[in-house]
Amino acid sequence: MTDKTQNRAWQRMLSGRRLDLLDPSPVDIEITDIARGIACVARWNGQTKGQHAFSVAQHSLLVADICADLMPSISAKLELMALLHDASEYVIGDMISPFKNALGLDYRQFEDRLESAIHIRFGLPAKPSENEKKIIKQADLACAYFEAIHLADFTTKDVNKYFNKPKGLSKQMTSRLNAITSISVKAAEASFLKRFEQINNKLIGADK
Repeated sequence: MTDKTQNRAWQRMLSGRRLDLLDPSPVDIEITDIARGIACVARWNGQTKGQHAFSVAQHSLLVADICADLMPSISAKLELMALLHDASEYVIGDMISPFKNALGLDYRQFEDRLESAIHIRFGLPAKPSENEKKIIKQADLACAYFEAIHLADFTTKDVNKYFNKPKGLSKQMTSRLNAITSISVKAAEASFLKRFEQINNKLIGADK
């Protein structure tokens, strides 16, 4: 029997779009597909405490909030980049860092192409600047630090071995991160879409 899926290199999305996985086009990217996808993708390979898996969508919301906390005068552009920093995972899933490192450069090139297409689709530069990458990475690692402690059940020794203790966070943000709990797919999806709309409206307003 012939495997008819053998040469297929696209994925059909719930929006009806067909996304070419090898050469993703911005016109085939929809925010509703991203929100649904990353709300269903679990961080830490699902190895977290709580009633629900801790989703990439929920993580993305927190990273955007942390960026705004670290940089109160944050631009709408950078805030949207932060919200979308893991958006490519709606297609490729959330691979833990050790596995990404094992896969090597080819995987990262694919991830970069998809990220660029997502940025272009939503009016962002194809690539963030080095400073933008730095602040998003700082927020990403800060979020991961608290996730590791409160959700992934890391020991204090392991947390301190693999993560640097976040600096520069407000007391309010630190308290919030110390109280992380997972939310449902439906709630994460809705919250992500709402936050995207809020930031996108600011971005549109800034361009007028």
